Amino acid sequence: MKADMVIRNGTVVTPENTFDGGVAIHDGKFVAIGTNDSLPEGVEEIDAKGKHILPGLIDGHVHFREPGMTHKEDFGTGSRAAISGGITCVVEMPNTIPPVTHPEQVVEKKKLAEEKSLVDFALLGVIVQTNADQILPMARAGAVGYKIFFGETIGNLPFPDDGVCQDVFQNITESRLPLCIHAENRQIMYHHLNRIKEEGKTGAVNWESTRPYLCEAESVHHAIFFAETFGTKLHVLHMSSKQAAGLVRDAKARGLRVTAETGPHYLLRQPSDMEKVGPLLKMNPPVRTRDHGEALWDGLLNGYVDMIATDHSPHTLEEKGADIDGNMLKPAIWDCISGFCGVETGPPLMLNEVSNGRMSLNHYVKLASENPAKVWQLYPQKGALRVGSDGDVTIVDMDKETAIDITKLHSKNNPSPWHGWKIKGVPVMAIVRGHVQMRDGEPVGGPIGRMVVPTPD
Repeated sequence: MKADMVIRNGTVVTPENTFDGGVAIHDGKFVAIGTNDSLPEGVEEIDAKGKHILPGLIDGHVHFREPGMTHKEDFGTGSRAAISGGITCVVEMPNTIPPVTHPEQVVEKKKLAEEKSLVDFALLGVIVQTNADQILPMARAGAVGYKIFFGETIGNLPFPDDGVCQDVFQNITESRLPLCIHAENRQIMYHHLNRIKEEGKTGAVNWESTRPYLCEAESVHHAIFFAETFGTKLHVLHMSSKQAAGLVRDAKARGLRVTAETGPHYLLRQPSDMEKVGPLLKMNPPVRTRDHGEALWDGLLNGYVDMIATDHSPHTLEEKGADIDGNMLKPAIWDCISGFCGVETGPPLMLNEVSNGRMSLNHYVKLASENPAKVWQLYPQKGALRVGSDGDVTIVDMDKETAIDITKLHSKNNPSPWHGWKIKGVPVMAIVRGHVQMRDGEPVGGPIGRMVVPTPD
């Protein structure tokens, strides 16, 4: 019997192995992974000569803004950007309008996404002061986990106070799903923000000083204490500081189920870059000096930072307070909104680091596919090249050289600090459950995306 699709003549890359050959997919699942001679015939045959065959890449942190903020992005445009960057599955954040605080909103968001999405997706619920009793119902509705915004961000959602957190952490532990946190201490943040306002420091390069490392590290420390007390799986989002990384490393050493992610901007940029790209690089938490970036690299290479995620968070140029070149259009940096699109640029930026020798392609696969699937308890349905797993594939050309052109990105709004960044290593095809959804950087498939439900352990 022929398989639906066979990809041959490539170099197969897993976290553990690299070998010449390919994969076969039938009924949306892998049915063979091996040398060319071991593969069956396919109804559709793809020649991957000179290319590397990776398990489908996962972005574990995106904001597709639907419902309620679709002038910024929606599941259609966000998933087009994702697949164009080689991403086959995303974890979508819950700070929409309305926020995902109840199971009904999980169900409604699933319906909206499946009507438009080119990639598979998982959905988070958000925890606020008043919905601790909705934690288990959201799990039953298919949520992949929960998020608390300890730091102020888009929507300025209220976070549960320490009294309510006792019920929250206990209920999340019962759900067996992870809690992820936006870790910033609001009191520390406001203290420093008010100070730079009083001092009249309005420029973009001052943004990092409004949310210093202490702002993040204290919040991580606080959350780890609750997680250890109640036995909760904890995931630290968009980690930016060496101090927070050290806390996660020490928690892992004590046997706690604490994981963390960081993003390309924390690894490759620093506050002084905002002199050139201005508000386009404004993000919460902010990018920090190189010593923090090097500590995060050490964490990625040595296992105490688990994965790469982009925190894709698009806005209009007017909201960003900048023009396409990064010139500031508002009186002060605090008047410019935080966040930028990243789901499409993340993979080539990190593949370029592979080309530069910063890490192996095998290790990149671990950080960008296997580990995100494991953190969100989607593995081995996602994040694996193995028989029975979903037939998700990202094919990359490690010899292709280009430069990022943000005017050609596929998000609804493209403000980004990466314009002109030179790249060697590009995703050239992306396949979701056996459907070719991207060729040569352009989306070609339809809205076949499905919600992926976790398998808690």
